[in-house]
Amino acid sequence: MKIRRVLATAVAAAVISPVALLSAAPAFADEKPATQQTQKAKPTVEELEQAVERAQKEYDAAVVAVNDAVKFLTEDMEADTYPTKAAVIETEKAAAAAAQAKTEADQAVADARAKLEAAATDEDKAAAQTALDEAEKAAKEAADAKTAADAKATEARTAHDDARVAQARKIGLLQKAKKEAKAKLADAEKALADAKAAAEEGEENGENGENGEGEEGGEAGEDPVADCVPEPRLTAVVTGLPDKVVGGTTETFSLRVTNGTGETMDAVYPYVGVHAFDVKGLKELDSYLDLEWSTAANPTWRDADLIDATSLGSLKAKASVDVKLRLKVDPDVPAGQGAAFVTADYVNEDGSCGGYPDLDHHEFQILAKSDDGGDTPGKDDGTKDKSDNTTEQGGASTTPVNTSGGSGSGSGSLAHTGSSDVLPKVGLAGGAALVLGAGAVLVARRRKTATES
Repeated sequence: MKIRRVLATAVAAAVISPVALLSAAPAFADEKPATQQTQKAKPTVEELEQAVERAQKEYDAAVVAVNDAVKFLTEDMEADTYPTKAAVIETEKAAAAAAQAKTEADQAVADARAKLEAAATDEDKAAAQTALDEAEKAAKEAADAKTAADAKATEARTAHDDARVAQARKIGLLQKAKKEAKAKLADAEKALADAKAAAEEGEENGENGENGEGEEGGEAGEDPVADCVPEPRLTAVVTGLPDKVVGGTTETFSLRVTNGTGETMDAVYPYVGVHAFDVKGLKELDSYLDLEWSTAANPTWRDADLIDATSLGSLKAKASVDVKLRLKVDPDVPAGQGAAFVTADYVNEDGSCGGYPDLDHHEFQILAKSDDGGDTPGKDDGTKDKSDNTTEQGGASTTPVNTSGGSGSGSGSLAHTGSSDVLPKVGLAGGAALVLGAGAVLVARRRKTATES
C-alpha cells in the first residue's frame, strides 16, 4: 500500500509577522532494517499530478513572500508610523529645534557683549557683565542640548538603517527559497511528463491491465494512496535541553514520543532538528551545531540527517518511547539564539497513517565561549547522560500520557506561539525557509508493509 505523510508549515509570511511558524530541520529514527522500510513504490500519475499541484502552490507562496517582503521594505518601513522611521522623524525634529535654540543663544551672547562694550558708567558695565555671564551660560546649555539631540538623531537613523539591512537580508533568503521552489516545480512537472509518456508507451505496447497494473494502483495489488490525518495525541517532547548552551560544550537530552490514542501504532517515525541565528537574526549558526542521536538498539552516536527516516517500531496505546540526543556546540560559535524542533508521525499496516499536525520547538540561548578559555562549570562534556526521568531510550513505557511535557534539566517552555524578547523568530523562520523552501512545505513519505514485499 502507499502511505503519504504530510508536514505543512507556512513560513512565507514570516517577513511581515513577528510571530512565525518555524520549520523543522533534520529527521532521524532507529535503524532497524525491515522490508517495508527499504522498498520504494513507484509514484503513480495521480501522485505526480498532486506533487505538481503542491509544488505550484509552494512556488506561488514564495513569489508572494518575496513581493510582500519588498513592499514591506520600500513602503511599510518608510511610513511615518513605522517605529524606527517615527523615531527618526521625532529625533530629527528635536535636533532641528535644539540647533535653533543654540543659534538664538549665541546671538544673545553677541548682543550682551555689545552692550558691555557700549556701557559708559561703572553701574552700566556691571549690569552688562551680569547679562553677558547669563547669556554665555545659556549658550553653553544650548550647545550641550544640541549635541545630545544630534546624537539621538544619529542613533535613531542607525537603528532604522539596521532594520532595513535586516529586512534586505530576509528578502535575499526568500529570493533563494523562491528560486529553489521554482526548480522543484520544474522537476515535478518533468517527472509528471515522463510518467505520462511512459504510461502512453505502455498502453501502446499492450502492457496496461495485462500485468496487473492499473490506473489506480500503479503496481500489482496496490491500494490507492491513503491520505494521512492529523493526530495531536501523538506527541514528541524534548526533555533535558537547557535554556542556555555554551560554545565548546555538549548537551545531552532526550526526545519522548507518546502514543496518546487508544490504538497501537504499527510504526512510529520521530523527527528532530536544530536551527540557530546570531543575536541580530542575520547570520545562520547551523554549521556550529552538531546534533547526534542514539538508541539502546543502536548505541553509537550518529548525526541526525534529513534523509528518509526509519521506524522506531510499534508503539502501544498510552505508551511512550525515548530517544537519546546530543547537541555539540562548536567552541567558536558566536552568541545567538536557537531552537530544537520536533514532531512525529505513524504508519499502520492497514494503510492508515498520520501524525502530530504541528512542529513543537524548544528555544535556547547560545553563549559564546569565555575569553579566558576556561571550562564553563556544570556543563556536560558528552561522556555521561543527564537524568531526565524518562524510560530507557529505545524502549517503551506504559506511563500515562502527560500532555504538558516531560521533565528534564531544561526549564524552557515548549511550543511557544507568542513573541519572545530573545529569540529572533523572523530570522529563524527566514533560515528555515532557506532550508526547506518558502511557503507550505510538504514532505511525502511512502512505504510498504512486510506483507507486501
